[in-house]
Amino acid sequence: MRRTNWLAALLIAPLMLLILGSFLLPVGFALFTAVADREVAETLPRTRAALVAWDGQGLPPEAAFAAMAQELGQALEDRRIGDMAQRLNFERTGMRGLLLRTARAANRLSAPYATSMVTLDARWGAPETWLLVQRAGGPVTPLYLLRAMDLQRAAGGGIEAVAADEALYRMLFWRTLGISLVVTALCVILAYPVAYTIARLRAPWSSIALTLVLIPFWSSVLVRSTAWFVLLQREGPVNQAMMALGLTEVPVQIVGTRIAVVVALVHVLLPFAVLPMHSVMKRLDQTYLRAAASLGANGFQRFFRVWLPMSLPGVLAGGAMVFLLAVGMYTAPALVGGDRDQMVAWFIAYFMNREVNWGMAAALSAYLLAMTGAAIGLARVLTSGIATSGGRA
Repeated sequence: MRRTNWLAALLIAPLMLLILGSFLLPVGFALFTAVADREVAETLPRTRAALVAWDGQGLPPEAAFAAMAQELGQALEDRRIGDMAQRLNFERTGMRGLLLRTARAANRLSAPYATSMVTLDARWGAPETWLLVQRAGGPVTPLYLLRAMDLQRAAGGGIEAVAADEALYRMLFWRTLGISLVVTALCVILAYPVAYTIARLRAPWSSIALTLVLIPFWSSVLVRSTAWFVLLQREGPVNQAMMALGLTEVPVQIVGTRIAVVVALVHVLLPFAVLPMHSVMKRLDQTYLRAAASLGANGFQRFFRVWLPMSLPGVLAGGAMVFLLAVGMYTAPALVGGDRDQMVAWFIAYFMNREVNWGMAAALSAYLLAMTGAAIGLARVLTSGIATSGGRA
């Protein structure tokens, strides 16, 4: 018995290593990055140490001014000032310029530094500047998680909403959720009759129909999204067809709209709804349908009272799969959507590739992970309840 257990453990070990390396570790690293605050501590260790004992009243001691001037100059010389300046500038606009200006003038500053630094830039005489540096001393910070919900830390240490013209991310998550739900609903509605038809076909027609469903997987998401960009542009076939049918007199702007995003996403994700539904429908026991027919049920009654309830687990599985893929979709919205149609994934890529702000990208990823986790939990609860009630029926 023990040998069998060891053999089972050895067989499962590669799968566990794969899950650990490809999912658990990356997700754990992303969650840690969302709260990590190391830039100031690594670049300004002596300044951070001098600010630890400061009570935040008035200005910090002369040792903090001296350490700041010397460490900024050294960081500029060693080319280590960029990440720290970006971190502080993200929390308060203008900090990058202040830090770079002070670092360039570090050789000209002299004691007392509390006087020479304030003479160089009056912002060094504001306690708020030093409080910002003190709060950024790490090792963790709620900054990115708060900002991803359009919140920030107030001067008194509390939490407040950001200015109305800076609020973006709550609306972004609602937009992502809304687009994903619309795409999921359309995929379920379109996929159900397709899966039903394939499940009812006999061989070899069922195999041929299933192959047709799988054909889109032979090309990448980028190719399929680019195809929709060509089809929906002002000079594309869709506009030409609408003008030929008299539906419009001039080309309509479709690319760069929400409609284009939904159409492209439905095309990309529709097979992911068909396959789970077909898998469930193929295994349904036809005896229930024959029993219902023998009791006098007509076709509509057999479908709505027998077939549909028994196939709902497949509907929920397909819908959950489409939703999970839709909320993290980047390519299709980026190609055919406008500025107001981009989803969370686009902003994650933006902070990673353009702003190089790993903390903000990780915070958005953490909330997106929470959204998808909630969707999985809800789908599992609904699927279990429906499967149980269907079994009793």
